Amino acid sequence: MDDTSVASGHLADEAATLQLGSRIASVLRGGVQLQLHGDLGAGKTTFTRGLLQGLGHQGRVKSPTYTLVESYPLPIFSVHHFDLYRFNDPEEWYDAGFADYFADDTVCIIEWPNKAAGVLPAPDLVLELDVAGDGRNYRLHAHSETGQACLNRFMTHCAAS
Repeated sequence: MDDTSVASGHLADEAATLQLGSRIASVLRGGVQLQLHGDLGAGKTTFTRGLLQGLGHQGRVKSPTYTLVESYPLPIFSVHHFDLYRFNDPEEWYDAGFADYFADDTVCIIEWPNKAAGVLPAPDLVLELDVAGDGRNYRLHAHSETGQACLNRFMTHCAAS
C-alpha cells in the first residue's frame, strides 16, 4: 500500500480517543478485521468503547482481558472484541474456536494480535496507539483493499469535519 494507506494524528485526551473510535465506526463495513497495537494503558479499550458507541451500542463495554472475547450484536453487524494478552501460545487461537467469529457480517477487533502471530488472518486495518505526554498518538494503516476503502472514507470524513 502507498502513502494513502496511513492516517495519523494526536489524541489530546480520553474524549479524543473515544471520538476517534466513533469516527472509525462510521466507515467500517462487515467483514473487517481491525488489529489494535499499543502498550498497556495506551487506550485500546477506550478506543473500542468509542467505536461501539459510534455504532449505537448503549450498554457497558467491558475489557475482554479475562473472557478473551466480548461480542456485541448490533443491527448493522456484530462486533467481536478480542484481547489476546493472556495467550501463551498462538495455537490457543484455534483451541478457543475464535476463527469461527470471522464472517462477512461481523467486525473483529483484536487487542494484542502479536500473541496469535502466524495464526490470525491478515488484518484489513491496524491501529497503533502510543502514549505521548498526557495524550496519545495514533497511526491507522490499511493492509487490504477493504481496509484501504475504509481508510479512504475515514480520511474524507476527517477532511469534511
